[in-house]
Amino acid sequence: MDFQELLREFNLTPEFSLAVVDEIESIPEQVPEDEMKGRRDLTNLNIFTIDGEDAKDLDDAVSITTLDNGNYLLGVHIADVSHYVRENTNLDREAMERGTSVYLVDTVVPMLPKKLSNGVCSLNPHTIRLTLSVFMELTDRANIVDYEICESYICSKHRLTYTAVTSLLEGDSELEEKYKDIADDLRLMQRLASQLTQKRFRRGGLDFDLPETKVITDEDGVPVEIKKYEVTISNHIIEEFMLACNETVARHMNKLEIPSVYRVHEKPESGKVEKLILMLRGLGYNYFPKETISSNSLQKVLGDFKDSPYSTAVSTVLLRSMMKARYCEKNLGHFGLAAVYYCHFTSPIRRYPDLAVHRILKTWLHGELDQWKTTHFEKYAKKAADLSSDTEVNAVDAERKWTEAKICEYMKNFIGQDFEAIIMSVTSFGLFAELDNSASGLIPMSELKDDYYIYDEINYCLVGRRTKNIYRIGDTLKVRLVRVDEELLQIDFVPIENVKKENQKKRVIKNGQKAKKKVSSYKGKRGRKRK
Repeated sequence: MDFQELLREFNLTPEFSLAVVDEIESIPEQVPEDEMKGRRDLTNLNIFTIDGEDAKDLDDAVSITTLDNGNYLLGVHIADVSHYVRENTNLDREAMERGTSVYLVDTVVPMLPKKLSNGVCSLNPHTIRLTLSVFMELTDRANIVDYEICESYICSKHRLTYTAVTSLLEGDSELEEKYKDIADDLRLMQRLASQLTQKRFRRGGLDFDLPETKVITDEDGVPVEIKKYEVTISNHIIEEFMLACNETVARHMNKLEIPSVYRVHEKPESGKVEKLILMLRGLGYNYFPKETISSNSLQKVLGDFKDSPYSTAVSTVLLRSMMKARYCEKNLGHFGLAAVYYCHFTSPIRRYPDLAVHRILKTWLHGELDQWKTTHFEKYAKKAADLSSDTEVNAVDAERKWTEAKICEYMKNFIGQDFEAIIMSVTSFGLFAELDNSASGLIPMSELKDDYYIYDEINYCLVGRRTKNIYRIGDTLKVRLVRVDEELLQIDFVPIENVKKENQKKRVIKNGQKAKKKVSSYKGKRGRKRK
């Protein structure tokens, strides 16, 4: 698939208009002293960033201290993009139109020009940057008992990577010495993040734990490896801290009854839940609450299947039964996080809703949110929410399509080779199976030559008319890669060995318990990182 064709299809423009380029030309590379006035000086704090190795738009930094009463003081410091992107400028209008940065394997179509996204706004180490800081006081059970939001400026002490932080926390002595000034801080963060995770699970937050695909390319953009992206301790630390910050800001703005852009996730539709229940029953899982569906009940399903061979498949199907998260000017809560209040605040370099929340919040901080501005921001929040929801869908589709194109380009090198795959979806026209490296493809019904198979829509499986052989979600197969269509972005497998004996040994789960009996013979589909 041609890259320029992809850009045209999804209306993506890497270059910015001349009006925007001219507008940002006068922005200095370093923060002038007069722009720090009225802000809290946090340059003496142990503040640092933790991101992926190849990240250049660093919009969040963290800090932690222990208070005299034994509580944690967690600081989340976010780039003050709204200081540079003023409302109704050419830069602001173009940022709203783009809505989000689009990450396309080996390149990015940014929401903001690189001078801002990788430079002036990015929280690069040993450089003073303007920020909005949220300080949260948490108990050892991760309950937030107090918080403060303020304008600030910081000087990040380190640019850390997920890999380095994870290695340090797992006992790497060299990294312990290299980062000895913040090693204790990182261990405190690990402990607090663990408590935040447990708290979120206690209230019913869902964690699908579905791996993302990482495509590695050479300098010419040719894919040389595809694998599942590994989520580590350090990823969880940053995710939990950003979730806590987003929730705190959303609660704050809601309690003040000031306009905002919320990240909302509504309850799943009853029809989708009924299909999910039928699929689970097909796997021998009969527990499901009779009362109204809740995040707690779905969390129990995920927990019961956690160590099962069906774990990934069940998580995938359950995720697809969910409503899609979106942006809204009204606070409707977040079902998946089991959060009453939630917004996006922590990534204003790459998401417009975060920038909108910053702009409204700063107006309130300055005491300038009068009745006229409140009415104005109510309309602005709705427009930003609607446009951002649309641009997010467009970005996700573009990212997925380009990733699939790169996977096809890579997998064509392995035509004729055999793999072990797991069935992720069952349809009336065949099976979708996924390899260990996350590449997925279709096994057409016509390739199941040992019998005539009937699609059982109720139990989500294929059943052989003569042999009663069953293909269901979570089963393991030996497959051969036979076709890669780079134009249609389609990979085709054929089964070469049905590892049914192994599947028969898998334990089924009944009534919320792991049963000891084998899978019985037949008696009687196929998402994921923006929370």
